[in-house]
Amino acid sequence: MNKTMVSWAQVLPMALILIAFVGIPLATVVSLSFWTFDGLEYYPDFTFENYTKVFSSWVTWKIFFNTIRYAVITWLIALVLGFTVSYYLVFFVKNLKIQIALFLLCTIPFWTSTVIRMISWIPFLGREGIFNTALMSAGIVDQPLEFLLFSDFAVILTYVNLFTLFMIVPIFNAMVKINPNVIEAALDAGASQVQVLWNVIIPLTRTGIALGTIFVMTLVMGDFFIVRVMSGGQSTSVVSAMKNNIDQLFYPQAAAMAVLLIAVVVFMVSAILRVVDVRAELAK
Repeated sequence: MNKTMVSWAQVLPMALILIAFVGIPLATVVSLSFWTFDGLEYYPDFTFENYTKVFSSWVTWKIFFNTIRYAVITWLIALVLGFTVSYYLVFFVKNLKIQIALFLLCTIPFWTSTVIRMISWIPFLGREGIFNTALMSAGIVDQPLEFLLFSDFAVILTYVNLFTLFMIVPIFNAMVKINPNVIEAALDAGASQVQVLWNVIIPLTRTGIALGTIFVMTLVMGDFFIVRVMSGGQSTSVVSAMKNNIDQLFYPQAAAMAVLLIAVVVFMVSAILRVVDVRAELAK
């Protein structure tokens, strides 16, 4: 058996798994998006009617904009928190055992269910919740703050709480691999701490930032439960709209929205990877 056959034999098992569990379901969704539904039966017609309905509805554009807005705001906050935590653990905590202990401390919330962590914000942020009660007891406010719960604030806060760890882990993993001698050389050359951060640490951490960005973006854009519960039904996302279509048996329209969402996510991921490649070329 030649080397080519051996290579194909090694790739074949994973290729079959990807085809069975990713390729076939995705092809099914794409084909279903071109079907028609008259309210009673489905017809495997090749039509762009579902895409026309999606693109011609201002509600769809608003939902997509809302979903991307949630993703971008969550990403920005998670990036700042994730980078700050990773920077502190890597460059300020010198003891390896303490570093590992603090890193594991970040994972404690993941020892419980995602649903429990999400719902736990409700008694904390509610009108008569812990936070509002504390503010009123301290005399800071005269009446409960209305925007804390069942609002965009609650949705983004929950996203940040649930997904920031997915930003911390890849950034920490990339940052811990930075050779300390590189930083010392930059400082010896007269660079300030800010210049070292901007010109050395951030470029060398770009792969971790890109990976964390992909994680956070895809998790937020693929969610419907958090936005539905924490907004109190006052806001929605693309996946929420897809679920509504599925509940009403409008599978072709839901499939069309799914294809568009996949296209948007692929475009965003490609743009992120492209930016990383460009920065890598500039660094050379």
